[in-house]
Amino acid sequence: MSVTNEASGWRCAACGGKLEITKVGFTYMKGNFEVDLPACRSCGQALVSEELATGKMADAERILEDK
Repeated sequence: MSVTNEASGWRCAACGGKLEITKVGFTYMKGNFEVDLPACRSCGQALVSEELATGKMADAERILEDK
């Protein structure tokens, strides 16, 4: 599923705003990362899919912890 398709039709659970693809910042072990994710422009809540959280993000976490 593409990030663009992932955002279509979703609404923010916190404020009801429409999700749009935007750069979302993450900080982990003193590293800062930016990822394009569906997020609410009103309140900043981001949608992290299960696939992203258990796939690419988990892999990056393991790599950073091994250093």
